[in-house]
Amino acid sequence: MRATKAPPRDEALAVTPEAQVGSQLFDHIGCAICHVRTITTAPPGTRVNGGTFVVPPALGNKTIHPFSDFLLHDIGTGDGIVQNGGPATRNRVRTAPLWGLRTRNRLMHDGASLTYQEAIGRHQGQAASISNNFSALNPTQQRHVITFLNSL
Repeated sequence: MRATKAPPRDEALAVTPEAQVGSQLFDHIGCAICHVRTITTAPPGTRVNGGTFVVPPALGNKTIHPFSDFLLHDIGTGDGIVQNGGPATRNRVRTAPLWGLRTRNRLMHDGASLTYQEAIGRHQGQAASISNNFSALNPTQQRHVITFLNSL
């Protein structure tokens, strides 16, 4: 079970000026709209998945930092598979959590992106403006965002 938890942040990198600026830029360009920094889990006793799962006390009311809203979005990379929500979800994908991102060598839901820049560039559809905002940053600012992502 310990191996299934998200790796801790690289705290040494997270406090560097470059990562701090990158964190601010991450918010400013709109990444945090879907890649939400902090959420609180449902209260203990909450029934989910049609009542088949009841949130236990060990998982309820916990503050976590997944960098995800866990919602379905059309970002232009959907695979046509209908998600839990009917035909309208055919081209939507669930926001991938970014916690532990620095430990992955394949990115996005399909693993088809090998660099952060490539993954960000593939965000189209509902995320096109955010991808464009990243592209509009100067190279130093883009590097700061990448440094921030490397701290996750």
